[in-house]
Amino acid sequence: MKNPIDIPTQDIQMRPLIDSIAEIINNARKKLASHINSTMTEAYWQIGKYIVEYEQGGQAKVAYGTSTLTELSHQLTARFGRGFSRPNLVNMRKFYLLYPNCQSVTDNLSWTHICVLMQAEDDLERSFYEKECVSQKWDVRTLKRQMNSALYLRLAASKNKAGVLALANEGISVQNPEDVVRDSYTLEFLGIPENYRFSETELEQRIIDNLQSFLLEMGKGFTFVKRQYPITVNNRHYHCDLVFYHRILKCFVLIDLKRNGVQHEDIGQMNMYLGYFAQEENMPDDNPPIGIILSHYKDNLLVEYATYGMNTNLFVSKYELYLPNKDQLRQIVNQIVDSENKE
Repeated sequence: MKNPIDIPTQDIQMRPLIDSIAEIINNARKKLASHINSTMTEAYWQIGKYIVEYEQGGQAKVAYGTSTLTELSHQLTARFGRGFSRPNLVNMRKFYLLYPNCQSVTDNLSWTHICVLMQAEDDLERSFYEKECVSQKWDVRTLKRQMNSALYLRLAASKNKAGVLALANEGISVQNPEDVVRDSYTLEFLGIPENYRFSETELEQRIIDNLQSFLLEMGKGFTFVKRQYPITVNNRHYHCDLVFYHRILKCFVLIDLKRNGVQHEDIGQMNMYLGYFAQEENMPDDNPPIGIILSHYKDNLLVEYATYGMNTNLFVSKYELYLPNKDQLRQIVNQIVDSENKE
């Protein structure tokens, strides 16, 4: 009886050929799907253009919003099937109005991506998510999460006008340690109720259980190294809660988690961790490590005094267990731009 795990010699010899052909077919299918998506999205833009031109011609100004798009939806659905509902036609019209040059998005994003992006009413906000969506290859689920967590507003609220405009026009630029550390992080994906009394060990475990979401929140370039990284100094043993490596900045990123607020001794301990990694763990081509103390509350004055004259790669940031108030953040960002416009 033939052993079921035995593979005929001919099959083994042909495997490289089969794998090569399979790769060609898969790539061709991906290109075809991408081409179909781009073509259909351009068609939706063209439909939006015709709808707008029809309205501007005076033929539908009265009926628009009541019967015109509804009747158009019925006619197109009868001819071409699904995809031409009234809400979708409204999106096509909006697509044409928001993107005079549809080529800027049709070559890189799906129609579903574009529909989600158009939910951002602010031009700067929408431009930021568009840039990040393309550069980071976000799927639709990731895009929705980042918009729901107000990523742009959280980043923009800590910048001046030039920084806000740079975010919108260029996306996130990573050149310095400050570029990868945020003032606050949103960890709603951990599922911890706001008034629940959790331990730091439980917080760490929930992050590990949701590591993909945590890496997304941390931003681009982070790769996970180890939890409870052992550090021994003069026979005394310590453990850094989470250690990552940043591929772009080429450095370790050490994270200590605090259930409540950060204390001055926590800052001193993180500074020691940074010194240890710089001397004992860094390879010759590694840059100085970054330390982040992630606490639920932050006393800015205490942090200012405790870090006086200390390693500039040491940061203290807050985390929230629920989605931020986008209206409040948007008001802050608008004030930043408006106040500088008046100067």
